Amino acid sequence: MKGYVQVYTGDGKGKTTAALGLSMRAAGAGLKVFFAQFVKGQTYNEIKLINNSIPEIEIQQFGRDCFIKKEPQPEDIQVARRGFNATRKKIQSGDYDLIVLDELNIAIYYKLVTVDEVMDLIKGKPENLELIITGRKAPQKIIEAADLVTEMKEIKHYYRSGVEARPGIEY
Repeated sequence: MKGYVQVYTGDGKGKTTAALGLSMRAAGAGLKVFFAQFVKGQTYNEIKLINNSIPEIEIQQFGRDCFIKKEPQPEDIQVARRGFNATRKKIQSGDYDLIVLDELNIAIYYKLVTVDEVMDLIKGKPENLELIITGRKAPQKIIEAADLVTEMKEIKHYYRSGVEARPGIEY
């Protein structure tokens, strides 16, 4: 089966959730999935569930326990670089049917990795590997290289009314 490159971007909620849903669909079909989370290091409930009950999905986080607010710290760069190198090996291994690079667009935005490095990953991926790249601010080069691009657009969000993230809904 031919693998494609999908990008989920935009300012709306749901990019990671869509990638997780696709990962579960793939696992249900017996496909092997690697899900790399860049910039995120917090414990999310979906990670706990998947790690405990869906062996076809391997999740690794390559971020610290706080999200970058202004400028990345040296530790943010080190963790992202380590994750990018580990992910490159996973892609080249041929062991996976689907690989998700969650929040990679944000890692590019914060200059933790470069667009050219990601373009090399895309160009060098195995023919049968489905590659998903998520995160706000997808660079134009990534959009042009993708086979499918979905933009999540925020129309209205309860955060703007002061609603805090809720367990089981936002994390």
